[in-house]
Amino acid sequence: MDKAKPTGTPDGAVPDATGDSHGTAAEPDGPATAPEATGAPAAGLTKADPAEPVQPPAPTVPGQAEEATSSPAAESPATVPAPRTGGAPDGLVPAQQQAPAERPRPLHAPDPYSTPPYGEPGPWAPAPPVQRPVPTPAHGTYLPPGTPAHGTPVPPVPEAGPPLPGGEWGRYDPWAAPGALVAESGGGPGERRRERRAGRGRLVGAALVLALVAGSVGGYVGMRLERHGGLGTVELEQASGQTGERAPDSVAGIAARTLPGVVTLHVSGGDGGALGTGFVLDGRGHILTNHHVVESASDGGSIRVTFNGGETARARMVGGDPGYDLAVVKVSGVSGLTPLPLGDSDEVRVGDPVVAIGAPFDLANTVTSGIISAKERPITAGGEKGDGSDISYVDALQTDAPINPGNSGGPLVDERARVIGINSAIHAAGGVDRQDDSAGSVGLGFAIPVNQAKRVAEELINHGRATHPVIGVTLDMGYEGEGAKVGGEAAGGGPAVTPGGPADRTDIAAGDVITEVDGVPVASGEELIIKIRSHRPGDRLDLTVERDGESRRVTLELGSSGPS
Repeated sequence: MDKAKPTGTPDGAVPDATGDSHGTAAEPDGPATAPEATGAPAAGLTKADPAEPVQPPAPTVPGQAEEATSSPAAESPATVPAPRTGGAPDGLVPAQQQAPAERPRPLHAPDPYSTPPYGEPGPWAPAPPVQRPVPTPAHGTYLPPGTPAHGTPVPPVPEAGPPLPGGEWGRYDPWAAPGALVAESGGGPGERRRERRAGRGRLVGAALVLALVAGSVGGYVGMRLERHGGLGTVELEQASGQTGERAPDSVAGIAARTLPGVVTLHVSGGDGGALGTGFVLDGRGHILTNHHVVESASDGGSIRVTFNGGETARARMVGGDPGYDLAVVKVSGVSGLTPLPLGDSDEVRVGDPVVAIGAPFDLANTVTSGIISAKERPITAGGEKGDGSDISYVDALQTDAPINPGNSGGPLVDERARVIGINSAIHAAGGVDRQDDSAGSVGLGFAIPVNQAKRVAEELINHGRATHPVIGVTLDMGYEGEGAKVGGEAAGGGPAVTPGGPADRTDIAAGDVITEVDGVPVASGEELIIKIRSHRPGDRLDLTVERDGESRRVTLELGSSGPS
């Protein structure tokens, strides 16, 4: 191989890898300065890579006017001076003749797919940047401001740390910007990732603790709100300025004036006990109630009266009438009684408000309210004896005020707290019956009109018995046609029309049918009896009578009979 000498370079000066001459160029006639024998290559000389020879630029000789031009001989491989042994040989040994350094052999079998080792870039990664030597401008060449002058010392380069596995590629990050090298050090990406993971772990732990605490506090607050309505002491608002007075015509005002005159009756006797209600008639201790309430006391039983204030007293039977279902008892030795005023039941209108007071199911002083649902409602109650002697016939007031067993004998009062009726019966599932059974109210209650009760009570107090108005006929109670039919004969075999009685004097005979009383139709014998008993003896009635298909009107005066 031929030796190549750069054009324009003195024999005594050898260019370094950058093309700059170390030392001072020899004078034209002076001998070349040779490096000392050290057994190593001359300073400033580098071995060219056999795979890629580096072409050094032509050095510049001081004082030369123009840049040296490279000659074709520069394309030949670079030469390095041979080491001197005992002398200074003037021959150069080509760099290709030097033995290259052995590369480490892999411990595994060759990879047929040429997969790069772990940590090294694959074929898709960009090539690392290559730094080539920059030629030094010729002496005397103009340099822009800021360029360091020729011969200016270069700051020392810090010593590199220990080499990393894989060489320069050990610091290569395929995800970084092109050409960027990441140095793995104590604060490298791995350490930063671990710190980030630790920070995230601490953040997640703190969030879990915060959520647990918030859930506990929220649960406690919710429990307090549900149970107590708040977190503090509960204080309920209460309206003020209420007065104790009520309007006289309100239910409360009516009850306040009526309750002091209402009593509860507990009766015991041979036929068992009974419970009912009554009210005071006068200051002498007379109390009005239903006959079926105190009936068992007539056989030697006892009657205990409990007043509104809780005082109790014994009472005795004054008189009673099962046909009217009314009775009067009297207490003695009791002062401060409150009699209830009596109203006029004939003046009552349907829809008028009413209040019922009694002891339903032994609940004393119970107040209920409603209206008058109907008037002159014919009802019959009783009949347990089977002979008809205990049947009551009432032209009743109907009300929807709740009435239950125990209310019997109690007052039904109007909006002025005046008694207009005596509660007597209710309509149960099996029909109209007295209130001594276990049935409850269905909104159909019946009361004896006070006008009828007043007359009967006066007779019972004054005479111990009550009279009944009669027309002097015996009725056929099995007749199924419209109206009340006069029977064929009396119960004892006598005539059906009492000789000389009111009916006989108006030419009413057996077989006649009475269809109206004072212009009001009657549908049965029970209704005729009820219409008659709603009057006093001596009252005059207009009757419509049918005989053989012909109708006629007659007027008669009611007679009187003793108690049945």
